[in-house]
Amino acid sequence: MRELGVRCLSGLLYITILLFSIFYSEKWYILLFLVFGIITLREFLRLISFQFWYTYLILIAFILFFSYYKVYQPATYVVLLITIFTGFYLIKNLFSTRIRRQTKTLKLFITVFYIISSFVFLTLLPSHGDDFSPYTVAGLFVLIWTNDSFAFIIGKSFGRHKLFPSISPKKTIEGFLGGLVFACLASYFIHKFTGILNFNIWLSLAIVMSTLGTLGDLVESKLKREAGVKDSGTLMPGHGGLYDRLDSILFASPFIYLVLVIFEYVS
Repeated sequence: MRELGVRCLSGLLYITILLFSIFYSEKWYILLFLVFGIITLREFLRLISFQFWYTYLILIAFILFFSYYKVYQPATYVVLLITIFTGFYLIKNLFSTRIRRQTKTLKLFITVFYIISSFVFLTLLPSHGDDFSPYTVAGLFVLIWTNDSFAFIIGKSFGRHKLFPSISPKKTIEGFLGGLVFACLASYFIHKFTGILNFNIWLSLAIVMSTLGTLGDLVESKLKREAGVKDSGTLMPGHGGLYDRLDSILFASPFIYLVLVIFEYVS
């Protein structure tokens, strides 16, 4: 009971800080996720045994150049393309049973175009249009929380078929489908409540968030298995590290940004 209380309190604090920064201003939102990025990067580097201090400078430079100043849009699309291909590479690795000894160059590449660039697109999501829209990113977090909650509830109650037993034995196909369905339902209410973006966009975002978010969670699970650890860190009591909390939306963020860009161009 005490552990549940600690878990609830740390989760509530996390959500409060997150929503405050989202709705206060774009600068506060970017600053918060720069801090989150530094913490997550530290956890990730420890996870893959790759300790190079200059990766923190790369993170700061990327956030300033692409998220804060938004200097050169074509360069953002190039980084987006590389980040998405890196995501596909990590998905492909989920199906590999052998542990690969990654070179320092490959570790650096994955660090930059998985963790660092994903934070860039996470901070760009509410400003993909002309104005800063806090309801966009708040809605996305509601989608991922809805997906995670109902995937757990339905998987616990009705799960019979394992989704990816070699990496995450507790995840089930029933849980995945339950999370997806309820995220799609939540997208309708988010559309009605916020009045921004049409329902087709929110529905597409729900599908992408649920699917890619689940894959992002599996990617982190495989990294933790290879490192022989349960959690990425201990920052959030009862939850693990910050990377444990952000793995889903972090992995999905460049794909979500791509969906928003596509809808923006076709509309």
